[in-house]
Amino acid sequence: MADTKYIFVTGGVTSSLGKGIIAASLAKLLQARGYKTTIQKLDPYINVDPGTLNPYEHGECYVTDDGAETDLDLGHYERFLNVNTSQANNVTTGRIYQSVIEKERKGEFLGKTVQVVPHITNEIKERIQVLGKSGEYDIVITEIGGTVGDIESLPYIESVRQLMWELGDNNGLVIHLTLVPYLSAAGELKTKPTQHSVKTLMESGIKADILVCRTEHELSDDLREKLALFCNVKREAVIQSIDASTIYDVPNMMLDEGLDKVVLKKLALKDDSQPDLSRWNQFLNRHKNPQDEVHIGLVGKYVELQDSYKSILEAFIHAGAENEVKVKVEYIHSEYIDEDVLQNKISKLDGVLVAPGFGERGIEGKIEVIKYAREYNIPFLGICLGMQMAVIEFARNVLNIKDANSTEMNPDTANPVIDLMEEQKDITHMGGTMRLGAWDCNLAEGSLVSSVYGANKISERHRHRYEFNDNYKEQIEAAGLKATGLNPETGLVEVVELPSHPWFVGVQYHPEYKSTVANPHPLFVGFVKSALAHKQNK
Repeated sequence: MADTKYIFVTGGVTSSLGKGIIAASLAKLLQARGYKTTIQKLDPYINVDPGTLNPYEHGECYVTDDGAETDLDLGHYERFLNVNTSQANNVTTGRIYQSVIEKERKGEFLGKTVQVVPHITNEIKERIQVLGKSGEYDIVITEIGGTVGDIESLPYIESVRQLMWELGDNNGLVIHLTLVPYLSAAGELKTKPTQHSVKTLMESGIKADILVCRTEHELSDDLREKLALFCNVKREAVIQSIDASTIYDVPNMMLDEGLDKVVLKKLALKDDSQPDLSRWNQFLNRHKNPQDEVHIGLVGKYVELQDSYKSILEAFIHAGAENEVKVKVEYIHSEYIDEDVLQNKISKLDGVLVAPGFGERGIEGKIEVIKYAREYNIPFLGICLGMQMAVIEFARNVLNIKDANSTEMNPDTANPVIDLMEEQKDITHMGGTMRLGAWDCNLAEGSLVSSVYGANKISERHRHRYEFNDNYKEQIEAAGLKATGLNPETGLVEVVELPSHPWFVGVQYHPEYKSTVANPHPLFVGFVKSALAHKQNK
């Protein structure tokens, strides 16, 4: 008998139904009952990780403490559970095949023909059980990307089939998330897409134990009975997942539907306590009943696709609830900044966040916005590239170094106030080679950031190749922009701030990755608080 229980979450009919949110919500309920729970994501694409994917392709790349570049769903897992994920929590087909081919090159298969079954499926099964075998978790939830029937998902589905057989009764179950569409012309919900999806899953040798049905309208009792009958599940295992006003409502919705009870019964686990969601619901109450609102501009070049800045947007929700305000994010495309935008949009904002990113597109627009925020005392937060642009803006417009730039934008600039990190200069492979993961930072005594954190030493996650050029540090600090956060080992400048400004902070790291419902990130909390003060003082 397995010590750890396994739950597999598959999807059908269409993508983007919210497997990650359902998985995270179930994990939250199980965690709130006292079970040590974690979630992992299996992605069917052949990229080794999402690190080289354009945000338009796959949304943001989320980074863990141990430096793994992962799918954005891991951000949901951490925000819901307040537990760190790692390299083991995200696996791609590319990584699976890379590992198998490396083993074949070493001769580990003793000359056998390497095939999808058993070699690829064995590798997948090993990856699925890494977290379970660590001894840290009672339950491991595995979300399988894509939809049932996709060619690229077949090895994962086959691996789940084998593993369910190997685990034996009560040690594993399959949750199938599917769509029950509403046809307005007919005026009714249709179950046929779900029936076909379950049939496709069964053709692969897997029976769904629980159906989670995404719907815009309430499922009637008759419809639930029909789904149970035709999809071969128990009536109690037909779970409704109706559209919610916020993803943070979903754990309570799943609690009301009894998803956790059905899961515990199927896994033969104790169900003798109610989930403690008191802290979660306190957050929800503050989020839904704000006392005020602030308008913050998110300046970036991927604003057409909000998933590109998913962690930032969620961090604003957490910080807003902490301050009992609604943060209304206004998306401002950095490619289209002109005097009209500055006067009619930026001037009316309560705060400005200049987002991270790569490449030269939209850079000059970001610099113009930062200049305006600096000169007109609008609260400013720059993240990664946003921090670097703040340094360039200051060098150009305060130090009068008009050609100050980053070697990322202009490799031949005479004044590289931002330069390629020394250890990056000989790198030719772009994937997984940036400065990644958690690094320590010492904060200057008496600085704004040290007061915001309430500490002088912090650890934050990074994802960058370029850095503040120390050759310019003395003259930049003399002019008023202070380096108030330094890496203790390398001396790398992690934080800059402007003491003469009400709230002007740039950070080289990504604070948004560590913001959770239980622990809103102090930088975002402080930034939103300053935006509220700015609004009230206007």
